[in-house]
Amino acid sequence: MAGKNSKKFFCKECGYESLGWLGKCPGCGAFNTFVNAPEEASPKKGGPSLKPASYSWTSSEVTLKLSECGKEMYNRQSSGLPEVDRLFGGGITQGSVTLVAGEPGIGKSTLLLQIADRCETGDKSILYVSGEESPAQIRMRAERLNVTRDILVCAQTKFETIAKEIEDRDPSLVIIDSIQTLYSEEISGTPGSVTQAREVTACLVRIAKTSGVSIILVGHITKEGSIAGPKILEHMVDTVLDFEGDSSGGYRILRVIKNRFGKSGELSFFEMSTAGLIPVANSSALLISGRPLNAPGSVLTAAIEGSTALPVEIQALVTDSCYNNPQRMTYGPDRQRANMIIAVCEKNFNAGLVSKDIFLNVISGLKISDPATDLAIASAIVSSVRDIPVRANTLILGEIGLSGEIRPVTGLGKRLSEVSPLGITSVVLPGAMSKEIGKNKGEYDALGMEFIFADNIYEAIDILFA
Repeated sequence: MAGKNSKKFFCKECGYESLGWLGKCPGCGAFNTFVNAPEEASPKKGGPSLKPASYSWTSSEVTLKLSECGKEMYNRQSSGLPEVDRLFGGGITQGSVTLVAGEPGIGKSTLLLQIADRCETGDKSILYVSGEESPAQIRMRAERLNVTRDILVCAQTKFETIAKEIEDRDPSLVIIDSIQTLYSEEISGTPGSVTQAREVTACLVRIAKTSGVSIILVGHITKEGSIAGPKILEHMVDTVLDFEGDSSGGYRILRVIKNRFGKSGELSFFEMSTAGLIPVANSSALLISGRPLNAPGSVLTAAIEGSTALPVEIQALVTDSCYNNPQRMTYGPDRQRANMIIAVCEKNFNAGLVSKDIFLNVISGLKISDPATDLAIASAIVSSVRDIPVRANTLILGEIGLSGEIRPVTGLGKRLSEVSPLGITSVVLPGAMSKEIGKNKGEYDALGMEFIFADNIYEAIDILFA
């Protein structure tokens, strides 16, 4: 049995707890992430209790059969921005907790101030809690964004004070910028520490579930690109929105990582202007604008992200390496999947890729995980190493297996409909999809495209460079 003075350790990445220090976390597999958990201070007399039992997220204390659980009706409120409402699944759900993450300067605070100005609240107010800016700074930014609503601004970082303000004001929406600046006097540790972030978030979730107020939290991003703090924060909240794109560029991508009240994986494009973030009406044209014609290493494909099909330009650059270990850099495609595709290309074409640096990029900074883009990535690599452009005005679709076979893709009609206005004249598809094209011949013929089928990567490359 553990001694009275035994210390607890937990992983600062995922929150896994242990009675002793561990070099590798059993929960997330990360190394050297265990830190000593500070002991919780005893609650002050008459102060709020932050024991685990006090922030249970549900009020039910009995076990019920599924048929006895009843139904829970969710009311939604519009954010005032149609594209943001779509990401939420139809509006912000009352009593929900949302985590908005992104790099510094990418537009998190700007977007939330726009939501605070336009959100439908009825006769209730909106409380903006800032731990990073003074009220004067918030007002200056609000004037720049032409905010007309008289928002309640609370420049506090102490949780107990913020909780009292929420109780007294009874707002419709609470925005907290950011969760890493909040602390509780009842919990040991500095603001932003794992313990403080975890416990304060748990208490805010309880407030949202019991009072019905919607809460939006701002989360910082680490240099690795993940949300700062323990991963448990992402599990505790209802929705996670992530900003993508270059903070120095003019466009932003807002992606749904998790959504308990709608679809995950959805994304929207915004343009950063002096008046704030403006939704982009034609994202398809944005993604391939300025695409070079007949350039080696540049190919066109269509990826499905959430329920949306997007035309995507993938570029590859293959050069002789001056290092003992050649570089493999990806910006957009998943790096592990890209390494697998490189290995398949080397096995089938013996192109000497093991001694070359390979750089892969998706234009506009979009991150893609759709396996239907495998063949396009392989084609871009081969095109660059041979210094020959692929067949002009051709869309490339197909998932690649380890033996080089090309497997069918889903959502073909949606992909083709999205790229049809872009001047595509031919489409390279897996051979197994010829039956689907034949069954719906009239529908696909109306698109005015030539369909070319390949069973393996060797056949596909022959077609693209014929």
